[in-house]
Amino acid sequence: MNRSVFYISTVLLVALPNDIANGQNSLQEIQRFHVPEARQAVAVDRQHFYAIDNTVIARYERATGRLQQRWESSERVPLQHLNSGIVRNGRLYCAHSNYPKVPESSSIEIWDTATLSHTGTHSFGITEGSLTWIDWKDDAWWAVFAHYSKAADRNPAAKPTRWTSLVKLDQQWRRLAAWVFPQQVIARFEPNSCSGGAWGPDGALYCTGHDHGEIYRLLLPQSGSTLQLTEILRAPITGQGIAWSPDGTLLYGINRPKREVVVSRVPDEFRHRSE
Repeated sequence: MNRSVFYISTVLLVALPNDIANGQNSLQEIQRFHVPEARQAVAVDRQHFYAIDNTVIARYERATGRLQQRWESSERVPLQHLNSGIVRNGRLYCAHSNYPKVPESSSIEIWDTATLSHTGTHSFGITEGSLTWIDWKDDAWWAVFAHYSKAADRNPAAKPTRWTSLVKLDQQWRRLAAWVFPQQVIARFEPNSCSGGAWGPDGALYCTGHDHGEIYRLLLPQSGSTLQLTEILRAPITGQGIAWSPDGTLLYGINRPKREVVVSRVPDEFRHRSE
């Protein structure tokens, strides 16, 4: 059986509660910028957004979309597959991996946001998959290590998407706990994986896949190891890395095919409630 056909069927056949399946909640687009570097993700702080490509980071003014500064990989800092990032205390932290190589190795790469100079790194080496995004919450780091079913099709050493996991780490990047994604979400990730994620102002986790204009709202389970899916929100993006504005009112994402950074407002109920 052709596995690509199986993936399409899985998305259609996995049962979802009506309120989740209907995707009735949508993000409201309020602004869009053409940004050549908008290929993997976007990070944001109070004054700027940072477009992230495989080997390039560019800083833009939030208000105008004007390019301010660019950083590119070099022989001195030979990065190959940057992914989602967050800004914390004047530093931009980005996920990085050797994707699509196997075995997967990953690192955290760090830049000074004022100068866009590369200032640090933390290597995970060969670990739980390809690091695709990181975030900070409750005095801990949170990270997703992804696996890709399309890679498993080509290489028997690779693992399929269902091996993707959310990992909680302490301030020294040591593993504390981990969770897996529910099958309803895995089916929508495949044949790719979880490309973006960020903790929302309501205490829920918002994740994206690689391609779809959807954001999955998830909660940590009260027991067991599987995250709980509560809503699927329609979004004017095409998956990839996302970031909340510092005040928690706006969600930044990208339209990868059009190389655009898209700014959206999340419905009030998702910005204020907690569970």
